[in-house]
Amino acid sequence: MSKGRAEAVAGASGILLRYLQEQNRPYSAQDVFGNLQQEHGLGKAAVVKALDQLAQQGKIKEKMYGKQKIYFADQEQFDTASDADLQVLDAKIVALTAKVQSLQQGCRHMEAAEMQKEIQELKKECAGYTERLKNLKAATNHVTPEEKEQVYRERQRYCKEWRRRKRMATELSDAILEGYPKSKKQFFEEVGIETDEDYNLKLPDP
Repeated sequence: MSKGRAEAVAGASGILLRYLQEQNRPYSAQDVFGNLQQEHGLGKAAVVKALDQLAQQGKIKEKMYGKQKIYFADQEQFDTASDADLQVLDAKIVALTAKVQSLQQGCRHMEAAEMQKEIQELKKECAGYTERLKNLKAATNHVTPEEKEQVYRERQRYCKEWRRRKRMATELSDAILEGYPKSKKQFFEEVGIETDEDYNLKLPDP
């Protein structure tokens, strides 16, 4: 560790120890960084390192909840602390962690619902123009060359938009699936997403 970084960690240790003792509640490293960064200008790396050092020195306590590490003041220094207090605290942390996970899952479903709505609107729009083009082709004697050319231009424009939105929908679903615990097929079935392939739809050639 460089001299400058060591000094930053040493300075952060005192600030973090006082903060955890004064607040007397559990925090993750990200929470501590966010709460103190503006006032003290602490770097994320210095905060993480200082918390780990304080825990190793026995000045604070740490616990793992899933993949997240939680830090809190050593309760032995507080006369009012008890095993019952810690159990209540543990229960609150578990409940809050479950709530966060639930909210995150809800956000994924909301994003998926928006994506599904846009896909359906696009399919409906494309179907309308496909039908219009079909009718115009069947009645060539009643369509001027200019009108026919305009229809083809609109067709090209909407096919281009179809490709763009399909690409956006694919990128969005891929991003959601990175944190989704099930398969892509199960995800699509759960949120009700239908693809072009489900209806044997294929984008026309450019």
